[in-house]
Amino acid sequence: MKNKKVCFVIQRYGEEVNGGAEQHCRFLAERMAEFCNIDVLTTKAKDYITWKNEYKEDIEWLNNVKIRRFGVTAERNTDTFSNVSMSLRNNYSGDEELQEEVENLWIDEQGPLVPDLVKYIKEHKDDYDVFVFFTYLYYPTVKGLPEVADKSILLPLAHDEYELYIGIFKKLFSLPRAFFFNTEEERNLVRHVFKNYGIPYLIGGVGVDLPEHIDVEGFKKKYNLDRYITYVGRVSESKNVGQLLDYFEKYKEEQCNDCTDNLKLVLVGKTEIDIGGRDDVISLGFIDEDEKYAAIAGSVALVQPSKYESLSMVVLESFKLSRPVIVNGECKVLKGHIDRSDGGYCYYNYDEFKDALYNLENDASKNRSLGKNGLKYVNANYDWNDICHKLMYLINEIAN
Repeated sequence: MKNKKVCFVIQRYGEEVNGGAEQHCRFLAERMAEFCNIDVLTTKAKDYITWKNEYKEDIEWLNNVKIRRFGVTAERNTDTFSNVSMSLRNNYSGDEELQEEVENLWIDEQGPLVPDLVKYIKEHKDDYDVFVFFTYLYYPTVKGLPEVADKSILLPLAHDEYELYIGIFKKLFSLPRAFFFNTEEERNLVRHVFKNYGIPYLIGGVGVDLPEHIDVEGFKKKYNLDRYITYVGRVSESKNVGQLLDYFEKYKEEQCNDCTDNLKLVLVGKTEIDIGGRDDVISLGFIDEDEKYAAIAGSVALVQPSKYESLSMVVLESFKLSRPVIVNGECKVLKGHIDRSDGGYCYYNYDEFKDALYNLENDASKNRSLGKNGLKYVNANYDWNDICHKLMYLINEIAN
């Protein structure tokens, strides 16, 4: 019997929304709907850069989850946001009142600005047993969590970035009744920065559900592909894709063999940077989940060049498909996955990237062995039933 009513809060939500945090929230909400009654509070925006209202309905249902959508009152002005961000970084006056004013302005400009969502939380806080907030960074969490701190769980999805050290978050990270972290590295970072050792926590993450049929050959035929490596995510500088493009171009120039000559780089995700006109770099944009899994399953390896991740769902998906990964070792979370799984390689520079890719491209036995290691790791550590039971334990502890 579902005797708990739980509210998830996230900045964007929907099958059309392409973002790791947003997918994490949706997958977990749909799984948790088996255990309790789930409402999701979110915006009508699909795009995180503009926050433009695109969803029309105030209330929707998706896979047994009730979604309440609130209109964003002001789209983001990128020039204003950049100026406020610069002011935030350059305010060395020591004036605490001024600093707080700038930080609050930054939160508003960062958005999504949804005061009606926060008003709903305040007016309906007694309707729910627990509120679960996703990502520390955005307005709905910063303004909404303090209204229900005594019945809140925060999934911060934090990584070691400048914004984490902004003063306004020091109070925020002291408020939740519990944390639900993705990895040991995220837990260690948050507790080190905020010294909030007394707040209970569990480590969750996400599970991976593979489609019943993954048509690798059909995918390769559709996009005229043979041997390739895959990147999945936003094709942007914030994800360090520019460096990946440079490294791949240099690798192709240096290596001279039939395998490497035919090797391509396939980019899956919304493109936000100029990728040039290379024939061996294929940008597919946003594709459906079945094709995404086929892309990863048919690749030599998945590459994750990002320096800032709190989990990296695509790494877990690659492991689930027995595909090895090459990750940026500067990201402690990604390095932790490799250290614990032996499912691929870390790199810190071009030479290490080159060696990793060369080994996976030319040593089929090593490739298979690392892929099997990754599968064992994800099965042992990221099982949906375990994750849901952990979160349900926190919900029951708070609600009771």
